[in-house]
Amino acid sequence: MKIIIGSDHCGIELKQGVVAELSKEFQIKDVGTNSLAGCDYPDYALAVAESVALGESDAGVLICKTGIGMSMTANRFQNVRAALCATVEDAVLTRQHNAANVLCISSQNVSFDYALEMIRAFMATPVDMDERHVRRRWKLERAGRLSDVSGLMKDDPEVYAAIKAQTVQEDTEINLIASENTSSRACREAAGSVLMNKYAEGYPGKRWYSGCLPVDAAEELACKRACELFGADHANVQPHCGSAANMAVYFATIKPGDTILSMSLDQGGHLSHGSPVNFSGKYYNIVPYTVNKDTEMLDYDELEKQALEVKPAILLTGASAYPRKIDFKRVREICDKVGCIMMVDMAHIAGLIAGGAHESPVPYADFVTTTTHKTLGGPRGGMVLCKEKWAKALDSAVFPGMQGGPLENIIAAKAVVFREWMMPEKKGYAQQVVKNCAVLCKTVQDRGYRIVSGGTDNHLFLVDVKSSKGITGKEAAAALDAAGIVVNKNTIPYDTESPFKTSGIRIGTASVTTRGMKEPEMLKIGTWIADVLDDITNTVVQERVKEEAAKLVAGFPVP
Repeated sequence: MKIIIGSDHCGIELKQGVVAELSKEFQIKDVGTNSLAGCDYPDYALAVAESVALGESDAGVLICKTGIGMSMTANRFQNVRAALCATVEDAVLTRQHNAANVLCISSQNVSFDYALEMIRAFMATPVDMDERHVRRRWKLERAGRLSDVSGLMKDDPEVYAAIKAQTVQEDTEINLIASENTSSRACREAAGSVLMNKYAEGYPGKRWYSGCLPVDAAEELACKRACELFGADHANVQPHCGSAANMAVYFATIKPGDTILSMSLDQGGHLSHGSPVNFSGKYYNIVPYTVNKDTEMLDYDELEKQALEVKPAILLTGASAYPRKIDFKRVREICDKVGCIMMVDMAHIAGLIAGGAHESPVPYADFVTTTTHKTLGGPRGGMVLCKEKWAKALDSAVFPGMQGGPLENIIAAKAVVFREWMMPEKKGYAQQVVKNCAVLCKTVQDRGYRIVSGGTDNHLFLVDVKSSKGITGKEAAAALDAAGIVVNKNTIPYDTESPFKTSGIRIGTASVTTRGMKEPEMLKIGTWIADVLDDITNTVVQERVKEEAAKLVAGFPVP
């Protein structure tokens, strides 16, 4: 067992004796102090806490006159649980119940022999994995997620209030927004790190500013992990968002006025795929394709026929509200016949692809764009993957073509989330998102609601509330919001309502799956959705569902 030990000048004599004795039993690293001259105890507490937090040491020991300052300093670190103990029983219990990993000792109150007895007992005690202790330790470490931003309580109470309100909202409501998810604490920490201080125009090793070695390392890591995760030749992680990622591909490959064949926004496409109010619709000749009116699914034979007639420069697939799997191999065949670039926007399904729950477009497409939030659950940002032959053109299109300095803190957070997706448990998560969506969809469908395309293959589905209940998507979303269930109004194929009202709502399961919910919870949520939509003016039902929903989510805390 590796033990790291430190003390200030008041604890040096006790520390030296402990190190000499325990070196016979353990692998000891002494980080000082090694002098009786006055020193600052936080320096040594920091060294011990960092080593334990990194996993370089199995446990730590800190000694000062009272032990108080050492414990306060060490506990500033995530994943460090430093406990000031005066008795052997204290040391055993804090290790057992709190999973303490740093033992703090008062040199003025504990003798040499007793200090040895405490340390040995601490090291020999296993952590109790009983559910109640696991739950309490989780709450201790998490601190209601507000410890992440506790400095703002004093520095900017108004901003803190907004963050706290968002935290409470996430904790107490059921979020079914298909384009949203919850990022990990590690991701949030990287996004809020000092890397935001660095201006880094250019690319790793070729920056316009000096002092970029740390951000170069983070960006290179993000690119390497992205390519490994998705099997891509080249990755550019600098785009600020998904729309910027799409813009980069357009800039890298075609000229203003050239033709893009893409799914119409009202059929499930995205704003940046050619909407007249978006830059894409203003700068390029957009020809929209639609889903089959009867099946509400893509008809690839019809798409091929249209592509051969239009002869687009880019055939763009991917959607923001399409509940079915996309046959990328078939799209590649169409592109080869037309002689056009194959571009896929996988923003919504990137997590499913990373987790093996949806076929990947990367082997087929010339370019794949994505956001890094949604089903990926990372920071809000964008990314482009491409074949090696397009790498130089793509990078030039991003910088200096359309952006200046990249957000290196967000890029670091992207690197974090890519690493998370390399963990085995993420494969199960992606599959569970799809399973949850299928159960939730069927539950609503079984209550008499028409589901667009008849079902779902991925993380989302669309409910036609207009034909089912004669209400608009706007009205349905408002009623569910009042009941503590958050969805969004959404157009459905061949919608007769305006985009501000819509005939449908869009429902997704990424966020609730992140919270650990599974099929039984989907049955409950689907039942509540139908209960509310059956009579959207019934406030009694809304209040009842809101109370029941709050009880449910209390058992599935947000990470």
